[in-house]
Amino acid sequence: MLYAREHEPDDAVNTFEMALRSPIAEETVTGVSDFIGEDATGSFGLRARHEAFMTVLVFGLARFRVGEGAWEYLALPGALLHFSDNRLWLTTRRYQRDTDYERITAALSSTLVAEEERMQAGRESLRRLEEAMLRRLWEMGRGR
Repeated sequence: MLYAREHEPDDAVNTFEMALRSPIAEETVTGVSDFIGEDATGSFGLRARHEAFMTVLVFGLARFRVGEGAWEYLALPGALLHFSDNRLWLTTRRYQRDTDYERITAALSSTLVAEEERMQAGRESLRRLEEAMLRRLWEMGRGR
């Protein structure tokens, strides 16, 4: 490892690559120095060379920065996070990325909250459909 560090630029040693993936967008961000997210256990941070890690991010904001630059924000309706081999993968249904905190929180409040409400309504409709099907199967079984 000492040999590798001697020949790598300092920023390559202290940064990692982040891949953002959704059904409608894909992008890769290089030179990420810090990532802060939140899962069911609370907030956590990742830096270069972190050990392999996987978790599910909750609905809300995550943030990252490239090098010593300004923080950028990700509005997420939840995401699967996987970090290994100095690469962070975020896989989600949808995300929005912005450098302005006020603008991204407004987007989170409007767009993503509305999407989450639609998803909840869809899940409730599916639950009612399953109940109706089970009831009908039970009634058919009794009619024999």
